[in-house]
Amino acid sequence: MRRTRRNHAPGFKAQVALAAIRGDKTLAEWAEHFAVHPNQISEWKQP
Repeated sequence: MRRTRRNHAPGFKAQVALAAIRGDKTLAEWAEHFAVHPNQISEWKQP
């Protein structure tokens, strides 16, 4: 059985990106907290 791709809402992406920009935790820690891949967070942070 194939798994469907997850679609993230723009608001969720913004929330994750802002949390990562704040710098409280590492990118890996935020990725684990929000259950996404660290590379996704890096892409969402870019303008």
